[in-house]
Amino acid sequence: MTAPALPTSKPLKLPGTPAQLAITGILYVALFWGPFATTAVAWWNDPDSSHGLLLAPLAVWLAWRSGLVASPRRQVALGLTLIVIAVALRYVAALAAEAFVGRAAMLLALGGIVIWGWGWRQLLHWWLPVLLLGLSMPLPEIVLGSLALPLQFQASKLGAAMLATRGIPVHLDGNVIRLPGHDLFVTEACSGLRSLTALLSLGVLLGGLVLRHPMSRVAIVALSIPVAVVINGVRVFGTGFLVAFVDPKLAEGFSHMTEGWLLFLVAFAILGALTWAALKAEARWLGATPAGDASNA
Repeated sequence: MTAPALPTSKPLKLPGTPAQLAITGILYVALFWGPFATTAVAWWNDPDSSHGLLLAPLAVWLAWRSGLVASPRRQVALGLTLIVIAVALRYVAALAAEAFVGRAAMLLALGGIVIWGWGWRQLLHWWLPVLLLGLSMPLPEIVLGSLALPLQFQASKLGAAMLATRGIPVHLDGNVIRLPGHDLFVTEACSGLRSLTALLSLGVLLGGLVLRHPMSRVAIVALSIPVAVVINGVRVFGTGFLVAFVDPKLAEGFSHMTEGWLLFLVAFAILGALTWAALKAEARWLGATPAGDASNA
């Protein structure tokens, strides 16, 4: 319970000679430039994947900050095995034009390089950057579609139920909320998938940087899911309320986007409050030191 997660006192030192590092870097870029380029394009152009613009650099910085484990031991055979598997997956991804498999191969090769250079324990030491880097990867369209539709229906149910408590005549038809004189469509963009991804990433980040016990970390990540779902239901309720009592035009455009951002900040605040409560619980029942003070433990 007292082993520090971040940071260590040993600075990051690259393995191998400059020539070996240069050859490794050139081969890696040559093999995985395609998956990296498509990932960067998705980060920049796809709103469902734009969180990667923040998570990927943050993961690299956290890995650099945490440094090396004490007495790192290279595991060349295991590292090379993972690299060979990653290269094979990269070849399969190129044949099948499957972007997600190519991205998985890119990450697997990176993990193999870490194990080749510093050993398996180093990869475990970097568990938080590894998780953030994995969360930054865009999901396949089939996965996004299978997640978005249930979230649309759930947001519609919650929003309609909240509207009914306010005495508003409402009829729910799938993801369409029928109000007097107006139909409110809960589209895929309003499914809450973006806020769910962002809150999951925030839960992982808060758990890794602030909390100390694995159960507390898992709890915060798990709680981020209902927080995202409920907040999105509140957003649908707020939109329906404005449509019914103020102006139907408020269901679109700048006002609708502003409402989404404000509720997103509320969700962040709720998750922060839950993390603070978990931190207090750790200090009271487990005698755990906050992760930020681990270096002084």
